[in-house]
Amino acid sequence: MPKGILGKKIGMTQIFKDDGTLVPVTVVEAGPCAVVQKRTEEKDGYEAVQLGYEDIDENKLNKPELGHFKSAGVKPKKHLKEFRNYSEDVSEGDEVTVDLFEAGEKVNVKGLTKGQGFQGNVKRWNHGTGPKTHGSHFHRAPGSIGAVDAARVFKGQKLPGRMGRDKVTIEKLEIVDVDQEKNALLIKGALPGPKKNILTIETIEE
Repeated sequence: MPKGILGKKIGMTQIFKDDGTLVPVTVVEAGPCAVVQKRTEEKDGYEAVQLGYEDIDENKLNKPELGHFKSAGVKPKKHLKEFRNYSEDVSEGDEVTVDLFEAGEKVNVKGLTKGQGFQGNVKRWNHGTGPKTHGSHFHRAPGSIGAVDAARVFKGQKLPGRMGRDKVTIEKLEIVDVDQEKNALLIKGALPGPKKNILTIETIEE
């Protein structure tokens, strides 16, 4: 059964293993997270644990949201995430830290990629460009977007639009080191999103 935690991407660095191997790692400030809600099979139809990360001012929440946190006896949190079939035996109000994890464990990391804003079809879909010479009126335009008979644009047509901020899961990444004093996880390789991006870290269910 998996165990998980919420964290914030700090940045990348590199460390040396005992055998001298250089390993690129991403530093994640993981937790501490508060257990805001615990779902059970009898009451909710499934088992899960809802974790909250990063404190938020009470003035930014409405009454139902404040009541949700007060019933668990925890301070209001900015980010909430539910983990199905949580392996650790926790209760509402408990605190989850990086102590759950060990070096060498494999984890899946979920997050949002960097936002690129509104982009044209050349950058967004890697389409080819037209001639760059004088007289050409087709430099970076989309070109034909459909047949004449259809009289409409088919669904799925690759056109300019918002790019980035996609949900991404990177699987089977190794935890190289766990720093309990700084609540930090050092995970091998690159993780999605910019610095300060919120990430979901979950061990692989075996």
